[in-house]
Amino acid sequence: MPTSLLLDTHVLLWIAMGDPRLGSNARAAVGDGRRLVFVSTATAWEIAIKRGLGKLEAPSDYTALLDHYRFASLDVTTEHALAVETLPDHHRDPFDRMLVAQAQVEGLTLVSHDARLAAYGVAFLDARS
Repeated sequence: MPTSLLLDTHVLLWIAMGDPRLGSNARAAVGDGRRLVFVSTATAWEIAIKRGLGKLEAPSDYTALLDHYRFASLDVTTEHALAVETLPDHHRDPFDRMLVAQAQVEGLTLVSHDARLAAYGVAFLDARS
């Protein structure tokens, strides 16, 4: 079975909004039905913060969005939080660092367009490919 995926926040939003920046390889990997596709609760937190500040246009019913696409929610665990401590300083965004830690701990492929995240050595799928 193919490796399960973890979507970066912008990838979830690109899918929800039909954004053409999502590449055909990434779209096929997410939609092939043979993989589990996870979205971190850190993504929900990031969206809520940015929506609350008026810095992000995003669907308001996050849970319905996950249900519609049959994406699984990945809770942030203590193990995930502690794994952030050992990450090199390639990236300062705390949400992205959490996604990297979750992908490493859970053995997931991170789907993102942010190539700086690939520098962590985590399995990575370029969302624009």
